[in-house]
Amino acid sequence: MTTEIQNSSGCCSGKRIILVMVLCCFMAALGLAGWFVQFASQAADGEKTETVTVIIPLGVSVKEINSILADAGLVPDDIRFPLLARYLGIASKLQAGEFALHRGQTPQEILKELASAKAIQHAITIREGLTITQIAEVFAEDGWCDPDEFIRLARDPVFLKSLGLESRRSLEGYLYPDTYYLTRKGQTTSDLLRMQVRHFFEVWESIKVPAPMGLTDYEVLILASMVEKETAKASERPLIAGVFLNRLKKGMRMQSDPTVMYGIEGFSGKLSRRDLRTPTPYNTYTLKRLPVAPISNPGKAALLAVLHPEESSFLYFVSKNDGSHYFSKSLREHNRAVYKYQRSRKRK
Repeated sequence: MTTEIQNSSGCCSGKRIILVMVLCCFMAALGLAGWFVQFASQAADGEKTETVTVIIPLGVSVKEINSILADAGLVPDDIRFPLLARYLGIASKLQAGEFALHRGQTPQEILKELASAKAIQHAITIREGLTITQIAEVFAEDGWCDPDEFIRLARDPVFLKSLGLESRRSLEGYLYPDTYYLTRKGQTTSDLLRMQVRHFFEVWESIKVPAPMGLTDYEVLILASMVEKETAKASERPLIAGVFLNRLKKGMRMQSDPTVMYGIEGFSGKLSRRDLRTPTPYNTYTLKRLPVAPISNPGKAALLAVLHPEESSFLYFVSKNDGSHYFSKSLREHNRAVYKYQRSRKRK
């Protein structure tokens, strides 16, 4: 009888211990849940009308994103942040890029905003007629690339081969001028170059027709780069292209000053007689053909001007110092025009 009482007492004691353990676990889980909910629902300082810009690099972890947001004062730097991201099912949806996020939000709201936000786009305009070096400076100005790396890669034979342009000296001519919308997602220099080359071929394929005088695609590009540098006046481009083609037909030298300038490394200032007489692969005062490669990166209008030149009997043109040119059919007429407009420029 005594044994039965002892067994009954031991059984009750065991049940009591289990009950206490269950209760402790419940209280712990409740406390943990409260600790988690308190973090998820506590808004940061600031008004929701305010925004702060943050940059999330490509490939960073949720914990690293937490640190970036914490540095910006948007959320606390807390172990619960990665847990919350996983609980909400958006840990894998957090994007890389540059974002304008609102202050005064809870961690839960910030996570949801970051998962659905559109990255800030920056408009970078590359003007027609710029060279590789000048385009590198445009991108470098806003920190998109190192200019030296841009120039080096644009002339790198291995990189050119990866683009199917292994027979070219550089990407001069293929860096299509346009307005590009970039987001800070960790683009590399090669990404910037590939973007422009890809755009060039998209435009080229949309306008390509058999070229006059049986010019190759590359010769069209070279001539278009010259037309681009000779005039900024759109209406003159087809006529200038026609003049160059007339000179080619007659076996005359192109005698284009911009080609001479391009062939002189580090050129700045005014061309001299010596410059015009010094042979280079680009000096069309000494060459009886087109230069060896493009001298700039032409736009669509210059390419179209070469593909659809304006027919005329003109063989010469000279700047009128107002953005336009005077066109001549004979050397005598041209020399008179040169004298007239050079004298006018000296007076000014």
